[in-house]
Amino acid sequence: MKGLNISLPGLAAIALLAIIPLLPVPPFVITLMDNIGLASLVAIGLVLLTGVGGLTSFGQAAFCGFGAYTTALLTTSYGLSPWLSLPVSLAVGAMCALPLGLITMRLSGHYLPLGTIAWGIALYYLFGQLDFLGRYDGITGIPPLEIAGHRFLDTTSMYYVIWTFVLLLAFGARNLLDSRVGRGIRALRGGSAAAEAFGVNTGRAKLTVFVFAGVAAALSGWLYAHLQRTVNPTPFGLNMGIEYLLMAVLGGAGHIWGAIFGAGIVLLLKELLQRYLPWLIGASGNFEAVFFGILLVAMLQFARDGLWSFVLRILPEKAPKPRAEDGTAPLAKREMPAHGSPLVTLDKARKQFGGLVAVNDVSFEIGAGEIIGLIGPNGAGKSTTFDLITGVTTLSGGQIRLSGRDAGVHRPGDVARQGVARTFQHAKIFPDMTALENAALGAHLRGNAGVMRSFLHTERAEEAQILAEADRQLERVGLAEARDRPAGDLPLGQLRILEIARALALDPNLLLLDEPAAGLRHGEKQQLADLLRKLRAEGVAILLVEHDMSFVMELVDRLVVLDFGTVIAEGDPHKVRNDPAVIAAYLGGVA
Repeated sequence: MKGLNISLPGLAAIALLAIIPLLPVPPFVITLMDNIGLASLVAIGLVLLTGVGGLTSFGQAAFCGFGAYTTALLTTSYGLSPWLSLPVSLAVGAMCALPLGLITMRLSGHYLPLGTIAWGIALYYLFGQLDFLGRYDGITGIPPLEIAGHRFLDTTSMYYVIWTFVLLLAFGARNLLDSRVGRGIRALRGGSAAAEAFGVNTGRAKLTVFVFAGVAAALSGWLYAHLQRTVNPTPFGLNMGIEYLLMAVLGGAGHIWGAIFGAGIVLLLKELLQRYLPWLIGASGNFEAVFFGILLVAMLQFARDGLWSFVLRILPEKAPKPRAEDGTAPLAKREMPAHGSPLVTLDKARKQFGGLVAVNDVSFEIGAGEIIGLIGPNGAGKSTTFDLITGVTTLSGGQIRLSGRDAGVHRPGDVARQGVARTFQHAKIFPDMTALENAALGAHLRGNAGVMRSFLHTERAEEAQILAEADRQLERVGLAEARDRPAGDLPLGQLRILEIARALALDPNLLLLDEPAAGLRHGEKQQLADLLRKLRAEGVAILLVEHDMSFVMELVDRLVVLDFGTVIAEGDPHKVRNDPAVIAAYLGGVA
C-alpha cells in the first residue's frame, strides 16, 4: 500500500468497515453508519476549510441541499440517470460555492462565521419557498442508484457506496494537503504576509478550499437523496450546519481521519441523547443541542486539537517522512543577470501613513552581485522600505523599478516572480509545518501542479523536485538535521536561518534580509556571513538590515543610512561610518 501510505491500524479500520454489514448487527447500526458516512464527507471538507485553512463556516448544510435538490430534480422531472446527475450536482455545488466564497472570504474575524450563518439561513428558507423544489414538502420518488442492473434499495447496499466515497475523498484530501497547493492552504493559518511573499495567492487558496468544502457537502447531499429517496429542506438548515462544524472540531479540526471520528462521536451521542435525555429530564425537547453547546465550549477550553489527538497518542501515525528520491531531476534555475546590472531602483520612494512619513523620498539602487547594508535607528523606515520593494505596502509617491521596468502597483507574488525573496523582522514561520515544508513553501512558484493533479496524486514527480530543492537549501544553511522537526520546536536563531533557506528555495536574484543575525551566536554569524559572500559570488544581490555593526561592516559593499525615513548617507561603509550625521543619528559611541 505504498501509494496510499496506509498504516496497519488504518488497514484494520478499513477492514472493519468492510465487514460491519456482514456481522449480526441490528439494522439501526447500518443506518447509523450510513449517516456517519454522509456526515463524514461534509466534515472532511470542513477540516480543510476550518481546521487547515482557518476559515469558519456554519453554512455547509446548505451545500448538501444543492447536491440533493439537483439530483432530485434531474432524476424525477427530467429522467436523468442518477449517476449522470452526480457530476451536475457537484458542479452546482461548486458554482454556488464560488460566488458565496468570493463574497464571504472578504470578511474577517467574527464577521466571517456570521456571514456563513446569514447565507445558510437564507438558503434554507429559499429551498422551502421555491415551487419547482416542492416548497417544504420537497421532492419524492427519487430513483435509487443502480449498477449493472443491481438497484441499491436498502441501507445495507448503500452502505458500501457511501463509504467508498468517504475513503476516496479522505485519501484525495490527504493527497491535496501533502502537495504544493496544500502547503499554500496550510499557510493560511499563519497569516498572509509570508505566504504571499513566495507567490501563494492567498485569495485563491481561500476560495479553493471553500469550493472544495462545498463540493464535498454537495456529494454528501447527492448520496443522501438516493439513500432516502425523498428530499425536503429540514436536513439543510442551520442546526445541521452547527453539528457539522462540531464534528470537525470534536474529531480534530486539523486531521482528515479526525473528521470521520468526530462524525461518528457526534451522531452516536445524538442518538443516545435523543433516546435517554427526555427520560432522565422528564420532558421532551431538543435537549441534545444544549449538551452539544456545552461540549463544544469544553473542547475549546481543554482539547482544542480534538479527540483524534488522543487517539494518535495511542496509535501514532507512522507515515514515512517525505524525502526526495535519488536521481530526482533538479528544478530549473533562474538565469542570473550580469554583475552590476540594476535589479531594483528606488526613485524618491515615499510612504505616508496619515500624518506620519515613514519613508521620505528615498532613492538608491541595488545591482546584481552586491551586498548593500540598510541601517538606521529603530523606526527609521527600514522595514517599510522592504515592504515597498516587495509590494506588501503601496507607494504614496515616487517610483520603484524592478529590472529597469516600472513596478507600478505590484503585488508580493509578482515581485517574487521577478526573483525577489525576503525574510522578516519577526520570523514568519509556520510552526505546525516541518522545517522541510517551510523551506518547500519558498519554491511554490517553481511548480505548477494544480488542485486536481494534487488531489489525484499525479504531481509526485514535481513534488519530489520541490522537496529536493528544499532539502538542498536546508543542508546549505546547516539545518539538515532539523528537516523533519516542526518549525515551532526550533530556537529563534534556527528560525532565522530557516527563513533564509525558504528564501533561497525561490532561486532569487535579490535577497532582502531583515535582521538575519538576530539571535545567532558568534560562530553562527560567521557561517551566515560566509554563506552571504558565496551568494554574492553567484550573482545574488543582497539588501541587508542588521543592527550588529561589526557583522555589517565586514560584509557589505555599500551602506545606505536612514533616519526618520530619509537617506542621510550612502556609499563606502568605512566613509559612512565616520560621517558625523551617521554618528549623531545612529552609531554614536560605537563608531
